[in-house]
Amino acid sequence: MVSERLQPDLKLAAALFDSLSRSTRHGRGIVRDSYGAGEQAAHDIMHAAADAMGLEVSIDAIGNLMMTLPGRDRASPRIIMGSHLDSVPQGGNYDGAAGVVAGLSVLSALKRAGFAADSDITVMGIRAEESAWFDIAYLGSGGAFGLLDPDCLSIPRSDNGRTLEATLIERGFDPQSIRERRSLLDPSQIRAYLELHIEQGPTLVAERLPAAVVTGIRGCKRFRNASCIGRYGHSGAVNRAYRHDAVAASVALLHHLETIWLQQEAAGADLVITSGELYTDPAMHGPSKIAGETHFVIDVRSISDATMNAVADEARRAAARIGAAYRVSFDLGSTSYSPPAVMDTRLCASLRAHLEQPFEMPSGAGHDAAVFAKMGIPTGMIFVRNDHGSHNPDEAMTLQDFGIASQALLSLLQDFPLP
Repeated sequence: MVSERLQPDLKLAAALFDSLSRSTRHGRGIVRDSYGAGEQAAHDIMHAAADAMGLEVSIDAIGNLMMTLPGRDRASPRIIMGSHLDSVPQGGNYDGAAGVVAGLSVLSALKRAGFAADSDITVMGIRAEESAWFDIAYLGSGGAFGLLDPDCLSIPRSDNGRTLEATLIERGFDPQSIRERRSLLDPSQIRAYLELHIEQGPTLVAERLPAAVVTGIRGCKRFRNASCIGRYGHSGAVNRAYRHDAVAASVALLHHLETIWLQQEAAGADLVITSGELYTDPAMHGPSKIAGETHFVIDVRSISDATMNAVADEARRAAARIGAAYRVSFDLGSTSYSPPAVMDTRLCASLRAHLEQPFEMPSGAGHDAAVFAKMGIPTGMIFVRNDHGSHNPDEAMTLQDFGIASQALLSLLQDFPLP
């Protein structure tokens, strides 16, 4: 049954979304660069809102923002709501930020009503979820649990080349916590994690539904720096038998992976494979040249680790086989990895009960919720309908749909299902 006891503070939400847009929009799109000026502006906006509400505010060693409404028993494990505040280059205004705004709009309603929860409730503004700036999955949430490989500190930012370590120091944060794999959050002291996020695909628009409960999150295994080296030649002077064509070989490899995808799909496996980058060297390529070099990405996602591993292994075998057939050399490089995660069944059931039109679906995109779930923390997630997809300036979430999803979170907190 949907609770009518309290309503989320949508006036606050609208003001925060407007402030985020005005402060971080550059041209058509949003730029909230991880550990850059845009992300920091978003954190400052949320920090100021939390201060105005009288919440307790703290910032951890790597910049994650914690905004807490104290509960009756401050020693008991707390509930965390949240999401990330960074964006991809020229992204939209709602991806990630909607989860933090939802948390504050919910706490505002609880505080105004004088509602005293059993435990603390914290809204977490998480750093650097998007790997577009640093090629690291879940930097902020993974770092909060001491999960990051210290070698990540040497990874350069994609736009300016500064290492993560130098960037953290420049922002006043402490890279030593990552070097020591120090846990900044104790999983045993977190009762549950809840995340609201826009849907990043077309399902809810097609279903004409405002919100959905997320059942699980696909993991990702990505060949981020794959390349193929052949030999440049004249397009009209070299017959096929003598070519070392990097483009033809790369296309053959990607086509082979498409057939593997179809086979896995026919067998009932959950899988998507994408090559979001495929390019030749602009300083060397030309319309009358056989390309001697390509660079590309292979992004493999599934709710099953076994499926992702099987596809990655087949990609390596196929690269060796196709490379020999086309007289080229593939180097797929190492893989980055983010784990799949299953949401807590009791939280899912409670969120469904607080939606007038209950609907469930998996998430194809990765979210910080996956990290919390992998740490053994009961985790629940809700999607909000969003037209025009995500990672682009045209995200189109309505405040009405946002209110419906936020209401489900608020009702859940008023009648929390876990001991």
